[in-house]
Amino acid sequence: MDTINDFRIKQNKYIPTFPKASGKPTIYIEGYPCEDDEPMAETDFHAEQITTLSDQFKRYFAVNDLIHIAVDSFIYYSEGDIRKCVAPDIYIVFGVEKYPLRRSFYTWAEGAVPVAVFEFLSDSTAHLDREKKVDLYMTEIGVQEYFIHQPEMEKPADFRGWQRSTSGNYTEIVPDAEGGLFSNALNLWFRWKDDLTTHVRLLRPYLPDGTPITTSMEEQQLRKQEKQLREDAEAKAAEETERRQAAETLAKQETERRRELEDEIERLRKQIANRENGTT
Repeated sequence: MDTINDFRIKQNKYIPTFPKASGKPTIYIEGYPCEDDEPMAETDFHAEQITTLSDQFKRYFAVNDLIHIAVDSFIYYSEGDIRKCVAPDIYIVFGVEKYPLRRSFYTWAEGAVPVAVFEFLSDSTAHLDREKKVDLYMTEIGVQEYFIHQPEMEKPADFRGWQRSTSGNYTEIVPDAEGGLFSNALNLWFRWKDDLTTHVRLLRPYLPDGTPITTSMEEQQLRKQEKQLREDAEAKAAEETERRQAAETLAKQETERRRELEDEIERLRKQIANRENGTT
C-alpha cells in the first residue's frame, strides 16, 4: 500500500495541460493599490473554508511551476483603470509562473486571466456574488469558471457554478445527483460535506476518479499511518522469517537425529549378525 505515490501518479495524469502565458510575472505596478480596509475573511467559517481549499489547491498543483494560486488579492483587469479590480476569495491562473509572489495580479501584464474563481458567500456580499459578479467574472474578465459556496452550516446550502463556452457565452453547471459540480477547467470534482466539529459546510476537491485531495495535515496523518503499516508489516515479516528459520533449524535437527538413530540401528544389526555368525 503506497497511497501517496499512487496519488502522485494520478496528479500527472489528471492535471490539465496548457500553454505558457504571453506576459511575465509582475509583482507590483505603481499606482494600483494592493490593499483595502476589508478583512481577509469575514467569519471563522470563511477562514476555515478558504484556508482548507487553498491548501489543497497549492498541494495538488505544486507539481507544475506554471500555476498561480492566490487568496483574497486584487485582480486588475483593465490597464489604466484602477476601478476595474476585484478580490476573489480564491483564484487560479494557468500558464503564469508560480513565483515570485504578487501583491496584485495584472491581467494585461501577465497575459492571462484566472481559469477558476471561488467566492464564499457572506451576508454582505451574497447578492453581489450570486448576481453581478457572475457576469463580471465570466464576461468582463473572461474567467473560464466561477463558483460560489455557503460555508456556514446554519444557513441553507448554496453551491453553484458557471462555465464559459467556446463562443464566449456562459451557462450554469448542472450538478450531479449528489449536488457535486465538475470543473472542466481544473478537471476536478467539487463536493461539500458538513463538518460537525467546526460547523463548516466544507467544500472539497476530488480527482475525476473520486480520489479526495487531502490537506497538509491529512497527508501528514496519512504518512504516519502508512509508516506504521509498513513497520507492522516489516515486523510481521521478520517474525514469520524467524519462525520459518526456527522451523527449518528444528527440521534439520530432527533429520540429523533420525540419521544418527538409523546409523545406530544399522550398527546394532551388524553386531547381532556377527554374533550369530560366531564372529566378533
